[in-house]
Amino acid sequence: MNMKIESIETGYFYADGGAMFGAVPKRAWSRKYPSDEMNGCVLVMRSLLVRTENKCILVDTGVGDKYSFPELNYYRFFHIKDLRAELLARNVHPEEITDVVLTHLHFDHCGGCTLRGEKGLQSVFPNAEYWVSQKQWQAFCHPHPLEKDSFYREFMQPMEKNNQLRLLDTEYPLCKEVSLLLADGHTDGQIVPLIRTESETILFAGDLVPLMANLSPEWISAYDLNPKISYDEKVRFLKMAADEAMRIVYCHDAYASSSKLKETTGGLFLPIRESIRKSLDYSM
Repeated sequence: MNMKIESIETGYFYADGGAMFGAVPKRAWSRKYPSDEMNGCVLVMRSLLVRTENKCILVDTGVGDKYSFPELNYYRFFHIKDLRAELLARNVHPEEITDVVLTHLHFDHCGGCTLRGEKGLQSVFPNAEYWVSQKQWQAFCHPHPLEKDSFYREFMQPMEKNNQLRLLDTEYPLCKEVSLLLADGHTDGQIVPLIRTESETILFAGDLVPLMANLSPEWISAYDLNPKISYDEKVRFLKMAADEAMRIVYCHDAYASSSKLKETTGGLFLPIRESIRKSLDYSM
């Protein structure tokens, strides 16, 4: 199998610890994830570059260069990287990206799809198909008041105008190595990419399990629109990952990029310590 997988940390921001862990008290979550004096937890925006024989796939794109929107200053973005430069450093030109898989359309996952040009916003990856679920696109176009501040309509307009959007209403095999699964809870129709390699299977959990500290099914972010559904979806995917020895990628964990996990007799899911990785870069 001719395949290369690399993680790209596109930048960092602060999220409120109470928001990240919902009803879980700080005395519990602070033992698993640090915060500053303002209760801010450092989160990374992690993308995944997957190269196969026929595809050059990018999973999520970070916030991009548009984090200067005043309403986003709350998140204290820092060390934002130029995604194009990060790709070029890996010998990939933006024109070579064949597919951009957006787990969902919150600003910190899709902002890097576009850049500011002389004629306004334009697509960073002009030859790519942009994969979004139909349910997520509807939520994006007609946002619920509880979610509307996470969506920026202009971020996706160039791809919509250029007919680059591909909307899914069911699970989809993007290629023989990559399948696009669907999950609800955090938002409607989140895509969960499943990547098969010769040595292991990788599950890019997105905001279904944003941090390794969120592995406990009850540790659900207050950003999730429907925590009951989030709980059920987490259990479904985590059980599958544990049963099949999959590697979970945590898109926002600044301290651990991925791990395998085990299910306890009490129904808890714990990371296998020796499998925890800070980075996720390897070739096959």
